Amino acid sequence: MKKLLLLLVFAFSYTLSAQTQDDITVIQNLYGHSKAEIINEVMQLTEPKLSLFDKIYKDYETERTNLGVKKLQIIENYGANYLQLTDEKADELATAALKNNLEYEKLYTKTYKKAKKVIGAKDAAKFIQLEVYFQTAIRAEIQDTIPFIDELNKTRKI
Repeated sequence: MKKLLLLLVFAFSYTLSAQTQDDITVIQNLYGHSKAEIINEVMQLTEPKLSLFDKIYKDYETERTNLGVKKLQIIENYGANYLQLTDEKADELATAALKNNLEYEKLYTKTYKKAKKVIGAKDAAKFIQLEVYFQTAIRAEIQDTIPFIDELNKTRKI
């Protein structure tokens, strides 16, 4: 499972340098497919729970993918403005990132409530635990990839 997670993190980190919406879509589709296999392996749901959960999962993935695209747009905006970052732009980016994080949390809550009704609280909690694990790994990879504000300015000679 760790090898698959590393593959997922690598695929997602590749999107940080993706320049077109098509590149982002392809990578996220790959991520979603691989992730679905991992989720099936960990969740080990059987019929009829498997069929009931499948629709909830597909709806979740659609919304998560949209949030991922927004996150990548924020990161790309940060990269495009990094060297001339103003207080106003920093505020805009920080506000957008915080809003994106809250939208992920709302999605977890909504999905948990739906899943709990059809697969039970324990399996729904397992799914959310797995999703938070994925997103934490992705956030860590992003943090390791992008420089902190003014970090590059300290290494540049003026």
